Amino acid sequence: MNDERDVALVVDLDGTLVHTDLLIESAFVLVREQPHKLLRMPGWYRHGKATLKSEIASRADLDVEHLPYNHELLDYLGAEKRRGRRIILATAANQRYAHQVAEHLNLFDDVLASDNQINLSGQNKLDAIRELLGDTPFDYAADHDKDRPIWAGSRQSVLVSASPGTDRWASSQTTVGHRIPRQPGGLRTWVKAMRLYQWSKNILIFVPLLASHELLDGSKVLAACMAFLAYGALASSVYLLNDLLDLGDDRRHPNKRRRPFASGTLPVAQGVLAIPILILIAVVIALFLPPLFGTVLAIYYIATLAYSMGLKRLALVDVLTLAGLYTLRLIAGGAATGIPLSFWLLALSMSLFLSLAMAKRCAELFLMQSGESSAGGRGYASSDLDALRSLGTAAGYTSVVILALYINSPDVTRYYSHPNWIWLLCPVVLYWISRIWLVTMRGQMSDDPIVFAARDNGSRVCMVMGALIMIAAL
Repeated sequence: MNDERDVALVVDLDGTLVHTDLLIESAFVLVREQPHKLLRMPGWYRHGKATLKSEIASRADLDVEHLPYNHELLDYLGAEKRRGRRIILATAANQRYAHQVAEHLNLFDDVLASDNQINLSGQNKLDAIRELLGDTPFDYAADHDKDRPIWAGSRQSVLVSASPGTDRWASSQTTVGHRIPRQPGGLRTWVKAMRLYQWSKNILIFVPLLASHELLDGSKVLAACMAFLAYGALASSVYLLNDLLDLGDDRRHPNKRRRPFASGTLPVAQGVLAIPILILIAVVIALFLPPLFGTVLAIYYIATLAYSMGLKRLALVDVLTLAGLYTLRLIAGGAATGIPLSFWLLALSMSLFLSLAMAKRCAELFLMQSGESSAGGRGYASSDLDALRSLGTAAGYTSVVILALYINSPDVTRYYSHPNWIWLLCPVVLYWISRIWLVTMRGQMSDDPIVFAARDNGSRVCMVMGALIMIAAL
């Protein structure tokens, strides 16, 4: 019987040593930095998967230090290393990334990886291991069914985050020497990844119904509800895409590093599959609504893609885009229900949402200034905080001026019998805007301001007071 120290321990990388797939991650890094390279990927793939990996790796830099490593596996490997075992990294990932990971961890005696001609997966990987070790027995740590040929040729299998089906096969066909269980996932993790709480922003779709006093029109309410769902599904697809594009930045952020894809709780491959499914759901719902709504939905998606791919890294352009995306929700509500939007509503929304977008950015800059976060790919320096605060508060107070001008206009008498009551809205909105900025500058704004408002008791009181004022004005 072999001394345990004479048996090499061979370790897979994707899904095993790290809770992610380096090919998918590197592809998103490349698309984020050079979007036009997306068009070249099918051509690279036609020459083989090894060529695809090599071409991407030569152009995209991965932050291997902040990858979501399997720390339980690292502890196991460290213990085996101290016992004197030979540890080998054998992966289908490109050799550039494999060597960077090995250098960072300083655990491995040898590295086997894909080059520009051979994709080191399945039988190719087993052949490379045999070429390196000869007839020396080895144990193999991996996670996926594609690793079955290597497990079958090993002395013992080490199951890392294996699915129940893979575990059953390995238990019946191999000797399982060690198990490291899967990370928890499931429905709650997907709810977090899709950011369902952010759907609260889509309540803006109902504003045209409220402003035109059409809440008792059942067909328009149904149309607004369908628009709400379509916008929610499309927005969630964008959130998933954003997370996949921003993995490196998120892992360096004190809060965003806990997001499901950044932390490795959800496989990035599942995110890639979920995105088109959510888009399809949004498109199907939009087919039952007026064509203008579908146009607005398409504009929203194009704008969010542009924001994700580059606009969010351009100072001031980013906050103007965010304000526009908020306003598009109002326009979508009007398009879905057939209710025309007034000049006053659009002017108020752009000014108010610009203030909230700047508050969101100031919250991030506050973290930068306190040393808790890096720039995170944004186009700002921490010294911009004072300027953004001035611009944001000015935009917020301008929205109150627009509200006052609306109250003083002839248009208000079309909908309200006692319009003078609406003047009371001005101090309420002034208080709310001031509260948002006070919380932001105290460093307590940890989320989107609209999402914060939905959870904040002070904001809820303002909403109730606003509703009572509007009822009194009818």
